[in-house]
Amino acid sequence: MTLKIAVDPDSGTAPYEQLRNQISELARSGALPVGYKLPTVRGFAEELGLAANTVAKAYRALEADGVIETRGRNGTFVAAAGDAAERNAATAAREYAEQARRLGMSGARALELAQDAVRAVYAG
Repeated sequence: MTLKIAVDPDSGTAPYEQLRNQISELARSGALPVGYKLPTVRGFAEELGLAANTVAKAYRALEADGVIETRGRNGTFVAAAGDAAERNAATAAREYAEQARRLGMSGARALELAQDAVRAVYAG
């Protein structure tokens, strides 16, 4: 399987973020199956014409999101992302709700702001 990743330097989105988004979507859709071994940071950077630090930053973000896992010298693999991604999203939502309450915001207003943020992110 060959990764079909394209990074557009003129898109207005940072290259690491484009890489992170594409790998995340491929994993979420099942196009990259759980256990798929990703290229090394250096190899992938060369293939894409990017700096190794750019690929490393994307991999770190994906690992923090629970999409991939690094197994030391064995490499980097697609993780069973669904559970970890939902757990992370639920934690972020709870932290937002707690922060909104501490700020004295009503639950309805906090929900409106969260919905506005989701619409803004998913529309872009």
